[in-house]
Amino acid sequence: MKQNPLRSSVIGSYPFPSWLEFASQHLEVFGRSDVGEIQNDAVIAAVHDQVDAGLDVITDGEQTRLDFNLSFYGYIQGVELESVSPRKFGPPAHDQRGKHAITGELRAPRGLGVVDEFKRLQRLATAGAAALKASVPGPYTLSGRLVPNAHYADRWAVTEALLPIVRRELEDLVAAGCREISVDEPSMSCYAYKEDPRRFVDIFNRTVETVYGRTRLCTHLCFGNFKGRAIGPRRVAPMFPAFLDFKADEMHVEMASREFAEIELIAQIAQRMDAAVGIVDVKSYYVETPADIADRVRLCLKHAPADRLVFAPDCGLSQTARWAAQPKLRNMVAGIRQVKKELGL
Repeated sequence: MKQNPLRSSVIGSYPFPSWLEFASQHLEVFGRSDVGEIQNDAVIAAVHDQVDAGLDVITDGEQTRLDFNLSFYGYIQGVELESVSPRKFGPPAHDQRGKHAITGELRAPRGLGVVDEFKRLQRLATAGAAALKASVPGPYTLSGRLVPNAHYADRWAVTEALLPIVRRELEDLVAAGCREISVDEPSMSCYAYKEDPRRFVDIFNRTVETVYGRTRLCTHLCFGNFKGRAIGPRRVAPMFPAFLDFKADEMHVEMASREFAEIELIAQIAQRMDAAVGIVDVKSYYVETPADIADRVRLCLKHAPADRLVFAPDCGLSQTARWAAQPKLRNMVAGIRQVKKELGL
C-alpha cells in the first residue's frame, strides 16, 4: 500500500504523564469510572502531543498498557498472572522482567484488548488530523515472558499456541476499521543471529496471512529498549535476506542509536516494501535539532526513494521522559518538512 513520500510516524508507545504513573501504582483507590476517565485523559494527552508535533501517523501511545506487551497476559487464559523475576536488584536488565507460569491451555476468548484501544483512539483523536495506527506484539515476542511446561515444551510451542490468538486480534482490528497495524516482533531481531531467520519469517507470515492486503501492515524490528538497554547484537545483517520475505507493507529498522550503521541495507528493504527508518535516538537525551533530522533524511535518500521512506523514532518512546519526547517528535517532523520543501514535495 503506497503512502505519501517521506512520511512521519511513530512505533507505538509514548511516555506516561506523571499523574498516570502515580495512578497506575494506586489503582485500588479508584473506582471503575475513575479508571475509565484516567484512560481517556491519558490517550487525549498522547494524541495531543503527537498531533501538535505534526505527525502523519499517530497511535494511542499505548497509554492503557503495562509496557508494550506485559498487560496482554491478563487477557490470556492458562497463565498465572503473578509473575516471577529471576533478579530484582542491581543494574537494569531484561532478567528483571517477570515471567508467567503456564497453568493450562492458552486461550483468549475476549481477545487481547487492542480492538477496544483502537476504538478509544478513534473516538478521541481529531478527525482527519493523522492516520491512526494500532500495534500488536507478535506471537514470538509474546512467548518470551511465558515459561514452557510439559504441555508446551519450548518457546516455539508457546509461540504456535499464541499465533492464532494474535491472528484473530488482527482480523478483529481490520473488521473494526483499523487501516494501519504494526505487528511488533522485536524478539525476532534480537535472536536472528542465533536462530534460523527463515523460521521467524514463517511465523510472521502465518500470523498475518488473513489480513495481508486488507490493511497497511508494518513491523518493528529493534534490539531491545527495556530501561534503554539492548538485548541482542545490534546488527541488521543477520536478518537479511530472510526478513525481506515478511508479508508487510513497511519494515522499521533502528538506525539513530547505531549512528546509521548498515544504512545501505534500507535499499534492500525499499525493493520489497516501504523502509521505515529510526532517525531519533530514544536511548539518548540529546534532543535532535531539525537540522540534524534533515541531514539524516538526506542520508536515507541516498539509498531509497522518497516514496519508499517513512521516518520514526528508533523505538517506542515509553522509556523516554515526556519533556524530551515532545521536542524530539516536533523536531523530527520539522526536519522532514525541511527536506520535503527542498524536494518540492
